[in-house]
Amino acid sequence: MDIAALVAWVVTALGGFVLLARWISRGGLRQQQTGTTRFPAPLVLGHFLLAAAGPVVWIVHLAADRSALAWSSFGVLVAVALLGFAMFARWVPLYRNTAPATVGDAGAETTPAERHLPVPVVAAHGLLGAAALVLVLPAALGLGGG
Repeated sequence: MDIAALVAWVVTALGGFVLLARWISRGGLRQQQTGTTRFPAPLVLGHFLLAAAGPVVWIVHLAADRSALAWSSFGVLVAVALLGFAMFARWVPLYRNTAPATVGDAGAETTPAERHLPVPVVAAHGLLGAAALVLVLPAALGLGGG
């Protein structure tokens, strides 16, 4: 179960990296000044940094077999999930209520960067993140073995 949690976490992180790169490439950081984006940079970057640190702590837990590290990883993962839910809650109404901008569209600069996030990647990222959370908890409790 420990390795399954790590795999789910790493695949989730890869999807998250795709989403972060897409958000930045579509002007998410530049839109902070104009208020076009609904994703504040501290929210996005905090989610990313915690999500990057969590698997490192989990790997150290796997190597050292320390219960405290497993619980630390779980705590980080809960924080990452809460930040992710906050972004998801901001993204859903935006995605439902605005049409995607097209190439050469004059309104493309006023379209929030998160409008360009691919729905399948968002869905897979969230589901795999939930799977990681579900796998890390029993492992932290010492259930299921490695």
